[in-house]
Amino acid sequence: MDGGELLSIKEASEWASKYLGKSVTSSNIAYLIQYGRINKIADDGATYVSKYDLLRYYRSHIDSRESSWKKQLGSDLNWALSFEQYKEAETTKHVHRLHPYKGKFIPQLVEYFLDGHTDSFKKNIYFCKGDIVLDPFAGSGTTLVQANELGMHALGIDVAGFNVFVSNCKIGKYDIKKLETELGNITQKLANFRAASKAVKFDEKLSVELNEFNNKYFPSPEYKRRLQLGEIDGNEYGKKKEREFQKIFEDLVSSHNIELKQASDETFLEKWYLQNVRDEIGFVFEEIKKIQTPNIKRIAALVLSRTMRSCRSTTHADLATLLQPIAAPYYCSKHGKICKPLLSIARWWGTYAKDTCKRLAEFNKLRTDTLQICLAGDSRTMNIPEELAKRKHPLEQLLGKQKIKGIFSSPPYVGLIAYHEQHAYAYELFGLERKDEKEIGLLFDGQGREAQQRYVQGISDVLDNCRGFLVDDFEVFLVANDKYGLYPRIAEKAGMQIVDKFKRPVLNRTEKDKGAYAETIFHLKRK
Repeated sequence: MDGGELLSIKEASEWASKYLGKSVTSSNIAYLIQYGRINKIADDGATYVSKYDLLRYYRSHIDSRESSWKKQLGSDLNWALSFEQYKEAETTKHVHRLHPYKGKFIPQLVEYFLDGHTDSFKKNIYFCKGDIVLDPFAGSGTTLVQANELGMHALGIDVAGFNVFVSNCKIGKYDIKKLETELGNITQKLANFRAASKAVKFDEKLSVELNEFNNKYFPSPEYKRRLQLGEIDGNEYGKKKEREFQKIFEDLVSSHNIELKQASDETFLEKWYLQNVRDEIGFVFEEIKKIQTPNIKRIAALVLSRTMRSCRSTTHADLATLLQPIAAPYYCSKHGKICKPLLSIARWWGTYAKDTCKRLAEFNKLRTDTLQICLAGDSRTMNIPEELAKRKHPLEQLLGKQKIKGIFSSPPYVGLIAYHEQHAYAYELFGLERKDEKEIGLLFDGQGREAQQRYVQGISDVLDNCRGFLVDDFEVFLVANDKYGLYPRIAEKAGMQIVDKFKRPVLNRTEKDKGAYAETIFHLKRK
C-alpha cells in the first residue's frame, strides 16, 4: 500500500489499530484532524486522511517516545509499567473517575502488584485473595477500590477530610434506581430554577454570537492546522480577536442587565464562581440536604462537587492549576478559539449525575464481598483497631483474626501539591474541617533542606506506626518520584530496608508539563 494512499476515517482507525497493536477508534482519528495533528482531505463530501500523515505522526509522537524517555531518564526505565496499551476509558474505569484528584495513580499499577500473576519483571506474588491491604495515604481511594475488585480487604487513612469522603463514596453500595430517581428530581428542579433566571437568554444569545465569531475567525480544523505549521502566532492573533469580541460581549451584558461577578471575593466560592453559577450551586445543595437516605445524599454531594470543579470561573487551560478568575470571553489556547466562562452548572450536573450512576453500576458487577473503609486521621499516630471499633466496622473483628499483609500507597510529594486546597470549594460548601497543617510535604513548606528533613520524619513516622499492625513478613510498596533521594533514609528510620525498586514512566499526565517523567515503586520489607 502506497504511503500517500488516502484512507477514510474508518479505514484510518483500522490501519492505526493494526500498526500500533491496540484499539484506535474513529473518534481518535477525528481528534487528530480536529487539533491539526494530521491534515483533513475532502473528496466528494467525505473526509479522508493520508496514510503518510498518519505514519509521520505516529513515528514522531509514539515510536520514538520509549527510546527518547530512556535516554533522558535512564535505561532502567521499565516501559511495560507505562501501561500505554490501555485507553483512557480503562485507566479511569468505573468509580475511578467519580471525581478528579490531582496526583493519583492509575488502577492498573495497583493491580499489577496486588494480583496473583508473575512475569519476567514481577517474579513473586506479594498479596493473595483474603489478605488485608493498607493505604496510609489513601488519597482518592484507588487502592481500596482495586483491592475490592481483586477479592482483598482494605483500609485507608487520610488526614484530608475530602479525600476520606471521596474514597468512602467510591467503595459504598447504593440502590442505583433510587439514586437515579433522586438525581433526576434535582435535575428537573434545577431546570425550573434556571427558567426563571434572565441569565438563560443572555447565555443563549452569547453562545450564538460566539459561534458566529469563531466560525469566521477560527475555522476548524483549518485554523489549528495553520497553528501546527507555524503560519499563525496563536497568542498574538487570539488576543487581538479577544479584544474585538469584548465589545460584543459588553453590549450583551448591558442589554440583558446581567451581574456576573459576586459582590465579594474573599472566599473561594465568591472568588471563583460567577453569581449565577453560585446561585445554582446553592439551590442544588439545598435540594441534596432534603434527601433522606444517608448514602444517597453523600453520593449526590459528590456529584455536586465534581460539577463545581468543572464550573469554576477560569480558563480551560488553567483548570488544573487556577491562576486568575475570569468573567468574560477569552482566547483559549487549549481549543484554539474564543471561549466563555460557564454561566450555569446544569449541563455538567446532568452529565455527571448520569455518569455517576453508570459507573457505580459498572463497579457493582465487579465488586467482591470484601471489606473496605477509609478512616479520617493521622497515619503517624492512629491506632487502627481502636478507630475501627469506634465505627463498629466489621474490619475490626477481622483484624482480631489476621494482621494486615502489607501496604500499597503513594505518599505525598515534597512541597508540590496542596492536597486540601485543590478541593477548597468542597471544604467551604460542605463545611468540612481543613487540617492543612497536618499534611506531610506541605506545599507552602517548599522543597528546601528543612522541608525535606520534615518529610523524611513524617513518612518514616507513618511507616513506623503502621508496622505494628502488619504481619511479620510484610510487603510495603510506596510509589514516589524520589528526586531528592529521601527514601533510603525513610526506610532506615522506619526500621525497614528497600529490597527492590521498579522504575516506570508516567504517561498521560494532566499537568501542563508533558515532559519525560518517571516514578519509582519502592519495595520495602522488615530490616
